[in-house]
Amino acid sequence: MTESTPPTNAAAVAATDIKPKGLGVLKAAFRERKTLAMLLLGFSAGLPFAMLIGTLNAWLTEEKVSVATIGILSWIGLFGAFRFLWSPAVSWTPPVIGQRFGRRRSWLLVLQVIIGLALVAVSMSRPESGVLGPLALGAALGAFAFATQDIVIDAWRIEVADERTPIDLLSTIYQLGYRTAALAGGAGALLLAEAIGWPGVFVTAGVLMSLGLIGTLIAPEPAPASQEHVARERRGSPGLRLAVLVATLAAWGWAAFMLVQFMITALTTSPAPSAGEFTAAWGPWIVGATVILPAALAGLIVWKGRGATAAESVRAPRFADGLYDAILAPLVELMGRLGWGAVIVLGLILTYRITDGVWGPFAFPFYMGAEGGALGHTKAEVALASKTFGVVMTIVGIALGGWALLVIGRMWSLLIGAVLSAATNLLMMDLAMGAPVIGPFMSATGLYGLFGTVQVGEPLARLMLAIAGENIAGGFAGAAFVAYLSALSNRMFGAVQFAVFISLALLIGTLGRGALGELIEAQGYASMFVIAAWMGLLAVVFCLLEWARLAAERRKQVLAV
Repeated sequence: MTESTPPTNAAAVAATDIKPKGLGVLKAAFRERKTLAMLLLGFSAGLPFAMLIGTLNAWLTEEKVSVATIGILSWIGLFGAFRFLWSPAVSWTPPVIGQRFGRRRSWLLVLQVIIGLALVAVSMSRPESGVLGPLALGAALGAFAFATQDIVIDAWRIEVADERTPIDLLSTIYQLGYRTAALAGGAGALLLAEAIGWPGVFVTAGVLMSLGLIGTLIAPEPAPASQEHVARERRGSPGLRLAVLVATLAAWGWAAFMLVQFMITALTTSPAPSAGEFTAAWGPWIVGATVILPAALAGLIVWKGRGATAAESVRAPRFADGLYDAILAPLVELMGRLGWGAVIVLGLILTYRITDGVWGPFAFPFYMGAEGGALGHTKAEVALASKTFGVVMTIVGIALGGWALLVIGRMWSLLIGAVLSAATNLLMMDLAMGAPVIGPFMSATGLYGLFGTVQVGEPLARLMLAIAGENIAGGFAGAAFVAYLSALSNRMFGAVQFAVFISLALLIGTLGRGALGELIEAQGYASMFVIAAWMGLLAVVFCLLEWARLAAERRKQVLAV
């Protein structure tokens, strides 16, 4: 696949079977302009997330801002979860500087400047005074901008991938940049705050966004998608397309109304509602109305439009056709390419990271609590084990995942990542049961002594070992999953398709959290980790089914040739 040639459906399928030749490809690719740009863009994606979703709360806590007020600000995280709602906009209309820099780079430059200014605006606020309006406005603006930047970066990565810099490599480098920024914006920001104060930390973060600007300036602009190829997805009768478009816009309008209503309620009522509870209660309905329903309707268009000729499908551009091309054409292309295989793909996306998504909110209660098998660690110990050591282990996992993608291929990596993600829940289960396996293992291998040389006691050493296993597995699985989703997205429609995939993966973890919370209260944490491990096996099954589906598609292509 080259940058100037939009892929056909067959090419899109073939993109899932790139087989680089070992580590030599990695060494050669790091000399590419694209990979350096990808590293810097990954950093610019991870930094504002770490600063506005995590580190900002540390500042507010230190300034004695109430937990209820911090809860009001937590809704800005919803921008990331529901970003697919405005993802068509970044492909439909470029910013005003698009003529000079191109569509993707123009969006990135504008958004990175907005993010930098938003971080500086947050630095100028004074939460100790109790006036949080400017801080909330800056944080919300920055969160919306970085969620939109993620859409554009994902689309750029998909569109510039080629044989020399395959999507697997670009996806791994993006993850490395993102996690490095998470370390800098998490543990690094906490350490820097001791030296220069919180305002200085956020100013520094705003200045560091210039690394993203450098990445954008050196990034090659992808060739725009051919409008003729996009228009070929106008299948079926104009009346059917219009009806589906109206239904989709109505569903998206309802979703937007629900989100805006929640934001207004959060800002004007006390006590403020929880963003997590809102996502748990309404997230599945919003996803159903804005993703599942349009996807099903897109499948109807594919089915009804199978007999349409090119002359019937490609029509003169109109406003309705423009909306259709931006919103529905990506889903129609996806459903037409996957057919009934979409059921397998959807199952894989929904289950692959479900173990992290389901029990993730209970991590800190497990680490710091004192009941139900909780470990009773201090905040300082958890900060060391999870936010510093854990992030480093995640980066190690990403590096191993990138190596595996290049050496053994995407599907093997995806399958191994699913198995590891499910199995490492058993490490946490062991801790919840008093470490009957981890404890003797560390004694027999001398790991207690090794941790002791850096003044880490046995309880914390056990936690760090378990976090190392879980985060390495999570980093490995994350690298494989992003590479799989990137390859699954068609180059012409990557912005919308990838945003939908990621939103599904993020939101599905909200299902069952309430039931798990009740389970923990009744049976303790160990039972929760066993259930999480069993749920992880669903992803293993779907990986095997998807591998079989891809093999069948390749056989069809061979027979067709």
